[in-house]
Amino acid sequence: MKEQVDIVVVGAGMVGAALATGLGQAGLSVVLVDRDSAPRFDAHQQPDIRVSALSAGSERYLCQLGAWDQIKQMRATPYARLSVWDASPYPFSALVPAGLNRTTFNAGDLGVSHLGHIVENRITQQALWDSATAQSTVSVLANDGVVSLVNGDPLAEVTLESGRCFDCQLVIGADGAQSRIRELAGIGTSRDQYTQQALVASVTYRGLPEDITWQAFYPSGPRAFLPLQQAHSGPETPESETLQPETWASLVWYDRPAVLEELKAMPEAEFIAAVQKAFPDDLPPLVSVAARASFPIARQHANRYVQNRVVLAGDAAHTINPLAGQGVNLGFQDAECLQGLLREARRAGDDLAHPNWLARYEQNRRPANGRMMLAMDAFYYLFSNRIPPVHLLRNLGLGLAQRLPGARNRVARYAMGLEERSPPALQRLLGALPKPGFLNKR
Repeated sequence: MKEQVDIVVVGAGMVGAALATGLGQAGLSVVLVDRDSAPRFDAHQQPDIRVSALSAGSERYLCQLGAWDQIKQMRATPYARLSVWDASPYPFSALVPAGLNRTTFNAGDLGVSHLGHIVENRITQQALWDSATAQSTVSVLANDGVVSLVNGDPLAEVTLESGRCFDCQLVIGADGAQSRIRELAGIGTSRDQYTQQALVASVTYRGLPEDITWQAFYPSGPRAFLPLQQAHSGPETPESETLQPETWASLVWYDRPAVLEELKAMPEAEFIAAVQKAFPDDLPPLVSVAARASFPIARQHANRYVQNRVVLAGDAAHTINPLAGQGVNLGFQDAECLQGLLREARRAGDDLAHPNWLARYEQNRRPANGRMMLAMDAFYYLFSNRIPPVHLLRNLGLGLAQRLPGARNRVARYAMGLEERSPPALQRLLGALPKPGFLNKR
């Protein structure tokens, strides 16, 4: 027997759960489907190896959804400074004055208390899952998946593995980079696989939580430090009273897959020694390693976001180089835009899949996502090559950015989600660079 709802959202990750919450707040009847069970937070468990740098724009959106307070009650680490520098040794390095190859974004320069928060993905997901469940018009179906999709008229039909079948006006695919909904809707993608992969490690270091996240660029790729919360201390002993507390952090190391496989296989002490040697001196002394994993990185963009009664959001529509941690922030921008348009469609009495409304979503989000994708590609290209003149130019560019606070702060506001348009200087730079496709031809 078919069940009638307004919208079926497939994928209860961060973006899908956010959409279900916002649509439920608007009074729309929503079924949220996910193959996994609900995430559960334990204050004593180790941090999730997957973390995101949530921007100020994302925080504002999560506040509107009623999820931000719960996130802060669990774990969220604010950072007030973001530093980027070139650590690559080149023949021209001697020509660059000390400090010229580094720029730092500071919350104080923008008149705000922080630039963003580092938050474990499962914490954000649980808060949003709980927010979605709290909506009276939202049904969350865990441990279930989509078997078939009829993307027709006057309604779409979604059949689940459990045997339940739903007729709906709209199906939202928020089910990640390998989206089943995108596949069933026949929407293709363009994809560029990067030659590097990224290793992520959850570690503890000796010292208090820091308010800075940084990224240093090497010929093999960037290495990054993301601060997390103070670790729970064990039983007090005379020795522990004389030691500094331990704090969690997330480290990211880009390199060739073979190098990362070696790093993952190392014993803990050997891995710590390798990291301390390979990372900048800014890295505090490490104490332990809780988890490490590597994953391939790719830039992927759906050929279209809309196909009849199917619309894509988040990683189902686009994946981005994780250099600046903008992936989930772009997904939240998709969600906020789409739910706003669907609210207007309902108020106007229109079909939720009316082409006029869905076209506005694609016209808004595709260019915005494309600009950020190209910006991350530009950084990847500029900092991941071994051409000496480019090395000199990028060092001079970082130094210039540090000495032009107005331009630097515009870039920061764009990255924080406080400005929708990229700064003119960044637009000119992106326009001068080769278009996607050059990235894996090095």
